[in-house]
Amino acid sequence: MPMMKRLLGAVGLRNGNQASAVTLSDVALPSLPMPALILSSDGRLLSANAAARPLVEALRRDHLPGLAASVARTLGSGQSQMDVVMLPGPGGPTVYDLSVLPTDDGAALVLAKDVTLENNLRATLVESRQRYKDLVEISTDFAWETGPDGAFVFVSPRGALGHGADQLVGHPPGEFIVDQPGVDGLIPFRSDKPVEDAEVWMRRADGGVACVFISSSPLLDAQGRRRGTRGICRDVTKERERDAALARANNRERLLAYIVRTIRDVVDPADILNIAAEAITRALGGVGCQIFRHGQDGFALAAKFGQSGDAAPVLAGLAVAEIFDSVIGGYRAGALVTRHHGAVNGLVVIWRDAEAAPWAEDEQLLLADLGNQIGIANEQILNHERILTLSRTDALTGLFNRRAFFEELSRRFSRLSREHKPAALIYVDLDNFKLVNDVHGHKRGDEALMAVRDILLQHSRPSDLIARLGGDEFALWLEGADEQTAINRCEAIIVAARALGAFSGAPHSPLTMSLGVAVHAPDRPETLNDMLLRADEAMYAVKREGKCDYHLAPPLCALPFEAARP
Repeated sequence: MPMMKRLLGAVGLRNGNQASAVTLSDVALPSLPMPALILSSDGRLLSANAAARPLVEALRRDHLPGLAASVARTLGSGQSQMDVVMLPGPGGPTVYDLSVLPTDDGAALVLAKDVTLENNLRATLVESRQRYKDLVEISTDFAWETGPDGAFVFVSPRGALGHGADQLVGHPPGEFIVDQPGVDGLIPFRSDKPVEDAEVWMRRADGGVACVFISSSPLLDAQGRRRGTRGICRDVTKERERDAALARANNRERLLAYIVRTIRDVVDPADILNIAAEAITRALGGVGCQIFRHGQDGFALAAKFGQSGDAAPVLAGLAVAEIFDSVIGGYRAGALVTRHHGAVNGLVVIWRDAEAAPWAEDEQLLLADLGNQIGIANEQILNHERILTLSRTDALTGLFNRRAFFEELSRRFSRLSREHKPAALIYVDLDNFKLVNDVHGHKRGDEALMAVRDILLQHSRPSDLIARLGGDEFALWLEGADEQTAINRCEAIIVAARALGAFSGAPHSPLTMSLGVAVHAPDRPETLNDMLLRADEAMYAVKREGKCDYHLAPPLCALPFEAARP
């Protein structure tokens, strides 16, 4: 109070409170607690109190160029002027609010107020608010607040999930929540306790759904009653989609690994596709599976497991598409072609119940991976068959070689005693074949051997066995043939062998055949070696008696051997 009375006595206002000029007593300026200066009309410093020392120093250094202009405006208009100046300092700039007042003697009184702290506090508050806003926007997709009635009263200005903020404010959150069995999506919006990362599915503006993590905290009044809720939301739909895609990929990899491991563990290549069909059925939840291989004659069923429908429509559908998915009869068929190095080598058909859903995208991806594996398996089986064929066939004629013929002959002969069926073995030896090579060369000799092969094939059935035992020796096993059938076959072969004369090395040594025949009768037990011996002896008997004929070996009990001719 004493200071205020003193100040009022030092500074007088002319014409009452409405005066635009002030009168200063001699003690007024030094007694003012705030920085004060008196400037002439041309901006020169006339007087200043001690508190104005920083401003005086700034004037001397010409750091207040705008102050002279404010003085000129004040004196010219007779009205006070407001200004703000900033003075640099070692601890940071100092900010002053300046009030320029005209005096009754034609000078200007400048009153300064240090507002540095206020400005700094204001800037800090603004920065703090901006920082908070930035952090909220960076860490969340939108912030929100609900009122006492549970409706949104605030939503981040940019809105949420495609909805504008104005489209959300005033509406209850329940309008945008997608109901999930066993999940109360409103809990984060009405809970009396803080909620952290609650998973809620909400509807987007375009009708789609989004998975949102919500963290919230209740707003309480003075009595501790909830008056609303405030929270933030983070859209994790993409993360959920990535997690789901990764889980599906892991599941596909697991199922494929199971199928591949099952196939890999099979020892016999002939069983690979049968085991694969079972593994595919179990892994994909089907009722059955068919695996086809592709050859010169098209697709042929190679393996089957469980139930299956009509595959004909599937084969027709895959002629124009890589993957087939349709209901056929009482089943839903899913199928795809298999490839190896780009070439089609088979197809796989998985059968499901007709009520099953169409093959999903992930299942189609699994089918594609599966097709690659079955394509490799088909190629491995084909290579195995090629190797097996090379090891069991004669390189020139493609007939069984000696080892394969006797292996197969042993299996068939062992069945004869169980089935009580007859069979016949014919040994074929060419007459004068060496002369063909000597006169015409080995190429012509190979052509002659191929002609012999064709004759034997023409006079045999698919159930019979034909082999080139080596050189110019052949053998023919007639499955289920009795004695008369064997005789008729030999006579037909001898007649057909007349065409071999075109390969003869000399007219007096024509290329012909000598045939020795042994017939196994079910009522006359003998070993395979006994039968082979009888056929061999019969063939050499023909050789001794002039060649180009056949002989029927007598029964085993008739030895010592005497060639018999019916």
